[in-house]
Amino acid sequence: MDNQDFINNNHIKLIEQKLHHILAQPAKCGTLLSAMQYSTLDGGKRIRPRFTIAAGILSDANLDATITIGCAIELIHCFSLIHDDLPIMDNDDLRRGRPTNHKVFGDAVALLSGDALHALCFEVLSSSELHVEAKSRLNIINLIAHAIGSQGMVGGQTIDWLSTGKRLTLEQLQEMHLLKTGALLRAAILAGFLAGQNTSELQLKELDIIAKKIGLLFQIVDDIIDTTEDTETLGKTANKDQVNNKATYVNILGLTQTQHIAKQLHSEIKGLIKAHKHSEQLQYLADCVYYRNS
Repeated sequence: MDNQDFINNNHIKLIEQKLHHILAQPAKCGTLLSAMQYSTLDGGKRIRPRFTIAAGILSDANLDATITIGCAIELIHCFSLIHDDLPIMDNDDLRRGRPTNHKVFGDAVALLSGDALHALCFEVLSSSELHVEAKSRLNIINLIAHAIGSQGMVGGQTIDWLSTGKRLTLEQLQEMHLLKTGALLRAAILAGFLAGQNTSELQLKELDIIAKKIGLLFQIVDDIIDTTEDTETLGKTANKDQVNNKATYVNILGLTQTQHIAKQLHSEIKGLIKAHKHSEQLQYLADCVYYRNS
């Protein structure tokens, strides 16, 4: 195990500990809390909080602060997966190798548990336990709220839903991906950087470019592995986008050209990251996004 593997594994342990702490709240409704815990404490890749921590290293951010911010963003990601899997949306039965939330708790509780995770994100970000300077905290909250809404994740999901069965242009597909998947990943990276004291407008702009490219790469790789990997490896139903006639890079360009685009984008991202000091963990995570199979 090399040094970056060791650092990454330690970060994952700290993220899991923080998520368990956040979700150890007193239960007003035990079933609701169980549903929230079921979809959050189930061993996901934690790629978003890992990126938050890595970006925080660039600005000398407090580690516990970036873990907390990253975990708040992970709550949003988990809420989006619960809603995405519902029968009225993608109607999926499997997530992370287990039955989806609504298959265990029913549609209504699944919907409400997603809503509760959404609210809990902002409870965490506004808590006195998060030690981030007031102006930076406000900027981070605004950034994340914007990334979730109609000009971010939800907007992208809506475009995706309305585009089912339609042939998008490459530009339209890229815009959808930048919103649907890229917006929250971008927010995770920029929020980690903004949590630190050693920030500059120039570095923030450069990191923004990198973050958008990483978000796009993540979704392109998602499109690829949906085609190339099986259900057991993915932990969710394989080839679902093809079956549902979704707009994807593979459906529009074919597998070979999509793989070529991903390779080029990954190389471009690595080159941009290397220009920054203390970016080894960020480079490591860019590789994780590109080489993953689930």
